Amino acid sequence: MNEPGEGFGLPQMSEREMFEMLLSEDEYMTSDEPEIAANIGEQMIHMGLRPLSRTIRARIRDICSRIPAKNVILVGGGIGHLSAWLFDLWCSNEKSNASSPESFTIIEEGGKFGIILNRLITRYEADSWSKVIVKPWNEISAESTSWFASNAATSDITPFSLMPLPVDLIIIDLPENERIDALISSFDLLSPGGIIIIKEPEVPTGDVGEINDDMEITKAQEKVLYFNKWIKAITGFSKKNSLSFIELNGGSLAILRRSD
Repeated sequence: MNEPGEGFGLPQMSEREMFEMLLSEDEYMTSDEPEIAANIGEQMIHMGLRPLSRTIRARIRDICSRIPAKNVILVGGGIGHLSAWLFDLWCSNEKSNASSPESFTIIEEGGKFGIILNRLITRYEADSWSKVIVKPWNEISAESTSWFASNAATSDITPFSLMPLPVDLIIIDLPENERIDALISSFDLLSPGGIIIIKEPEVPTGDVGEINDDMEITKAQEKVLYFNKWIKAITGFSKKNSLSFIELNGGSLAILRRSD
């Protein structure tokens, strides 16, 4: 595996072939819910939390199994539902040959959820390479970007105190009204060849009426604004980088890859 900043290396193939390989379903891995994840899913239902669909969770796991990422970040840990799928991938050798990353950082703003996530890490015996940061992502990404800017022109190799940088893989699992800002603030943290996995926001349908600055916007109009912001973000990213989509039960996943 290459050092951070030098690209972590996917198989040499065309961009189209690379995305087809990344996004395809792994026929050797079951889509059955891992036991620990199933228990967490039940807790989410009781708490009124809405998880990603099982199809999306399984496909995120399949994609992660093919990316030899050194540093991985999950933005939006919640109570550990998606994290449990990833730990099951990396820690259950009888189910997968995918090796764990050197660093897996789970970002979760809620302090109580952070305690639950730390227990999950201990349960999988992943304390040596995983950790939880209880802090808003916008603050973390701002600090990280500032660190990058201040060290870009120097030979100072002092590691960033919060988490290893740059990042090879960022998975964003946040509510729709937070997801796009999190995406935009993640771009500058990617290593060459680094990848972001994110669910596409819901596509607005129907006539939502005219949006006026002097009037309170409706939920439907809010979706239009979020989607327009999404289109602007991915269009800007794609000018120098690459991206692809896959439609699944429960929504579409977008894969954004920084150019080498």
